[in-house]
Amino acid sequence: MLDASGSLCIVFNGEIYNFVNLRDEMAAKGYSFQSHSDTEVILTAYREWGTQCLTRLNGMFAFALYDARKQTVFLARDRAGEKPLFYHQAGGILHFASELKALLADPALPRDISSEALDCYLAMGYVPGERCVLQGYNKLPPAHALLFDLQSGQSNLWRYWQLPELIRAQVSLDEAALLDELESLLEDAVRRQMVADVPVGVLLSGGVDSSLITAMAVRASSQVRTFTIGFPGHGKLDETEHARLIARHFGTRHTELMAEDVTVDLLPQLARQFDEPMVDSSMIPTFLVSQLVRQHCTVALGGDGGDELFGGYGHYSRLQWMQKKLGPIPRYLRNGIALAAEKLLPVGLKGRNWLQGLGVDLDNGLPLIASYFDSTVRRRLLTKQSARSLVAETVLKSRMPVHSDLLQRATRMDFSNYLAEDILVKVDRASMLNSLEVRAPLLDYRLIEFAFGKVPSQLKATQTEKKILLKRMTTRVLPPGFDRQRKQGFSIPLGEWLRGGAFRKLFHEVLRDPDCCFDSVTVDSLLRGQDRGRSNGERLFALVLFELWRREYAVTF
Repeated sequence: MLDASGSLCIVFNGEIYNFVNLRDEMAAKGYSFQSHSDTEVILTAYREWGTQCLTRLNGMFAFALYDARKQTVFLARDRAGEKPLFYHQAGGILHFASELKALLADPALPRDISSEALDCYLAMGYVPGERCVLQGYNKLPPAHALLFDLQSGQSNLWRYWQLPELIRAQVSLDEAALLDELESLLEDAVRRQMVADVPVGVLLSGGVDSSLITAMAVRASSQVRTFTIGFPGHGKLDETEHARLIARHFGTRHTELMAEDVTVDLLPQLARQFDEPMVDSSMIPTFLVSQLVRQHCTVALGGDGGDELFGGYGHYSRLQWMQKKLGPIPRYLRNGIALAAEKLLPVGLKGRNWLQGLGVDLDNGLPLIASYFDSTVRRRLLTKQSARSLVAETVLKSRMPVHSDLLQRATRMDFSNYLAEDILVKVDRASMLNSLEVRAPLLDYRLIEFAFGKVPSQLKATQTEKKILLKRMTTRVLPPGFDRQRKQGFSIPLGEWLRGGAFRKLFHEVLRDPDCCFDSVTVDSLLRGQDRGRSNGERLFALVLFELWRREYAVTF
């Protein structure tokens, strides 16, 4: 879109939820508007406030804005990282796009693997921050902006927003006041995100987050559509009964969709769509959900962010238990146990990652409990690239939040890494592949700042409880029969699939192909371990998806 003067031009992916307020504010300043579009509001906001306009935007976005007068290109990405932005800068030339595959449409650009990014991928399950799986490319990190000068060919990258510090004075704030503020913020966030030119649905799993969003949605609209997904033959993954309770209570127009059997043909398609490989097999059910919901609506609200903001993951309780029970044990003893676990226990043995994490100083650091391949296994896997250094642990340490409170450190780490690099990537790519727009009310930046700036750790998670404040909110707005303790994320029976059938056949064919870049002896060991009942399914998924991605993009070492 061009502005009225023709000197500003923008390409934009996303939604600005407060664009009506901004438009009214700028209209009062004398600006006129030719449309009712949030895109035009960004252009006008830039004309009024320059690059500082970012602090005024409430939404999910990635955009590039060309200023002909200043001869600059201004790139920016939203605070949480809901929308992607890739770029390649070399020789005074900037290429940028919302998808890596768009950049690779230029045959002149290189396709070389970044050894550091590959190491991070194998350790963490994703390529973090500004790094990209291909050498010479970058991702614009969440809450960052870049200004490129077309005359000099130079660029300036900066962070325009960061998580607030916990206000100590607020720790004594009474719980009722916190619940009042949380309810008000969530209601307003949902109301703003319900505004659309097309029907809006709610992805209702029946868990805490999606149920609260449904409760707020019915306050904003008399006609709310909710959707839940069933997986026939996999009862423990079936959430229809829990969702039905919420839908009945609030009188929503509820649809229960049944996912069909997954075929292995989906994996190459997902490997291509995700731009960078990512280790999360729940991309499969996320794709299926998006595919089914898209048949009924084009915009849907989801519950992403609740676990990171309000302490919903099980490892938050386990970390606190470790700090209290194991902290007094001398560090050298814990280090010895951790080293022994890495060297002596087979990969995939339940509890191995936690034992490896015993050596971490829980007063300052965090164990990499979600590690897929430790440094020992990565060194074996990458024998074909033996000269390449292992950097994942150093990268992870550099991304560690500095905070004296263990839970604050853990939730902030997950917000900036697991949420931004896994959860939001998975939802964006899987939904966009189906032309479905998924919005996350819990990631309204006001809710993020509330959660990290005002909610004390004892109202997030303890050794025995999780997501404490949100669950207390459910007693206000959800029916008495609601199961507050239930925690069910999207997952697939990958272990069962690898015992036989098409998935097992594909995994073995891909990983035993002579062109596979991973060491065959180490791969065979992982395959045998899976057959013996060890939990290597997600690790094998990591290797297979990387190889499928390499084939799709014709990337060689």
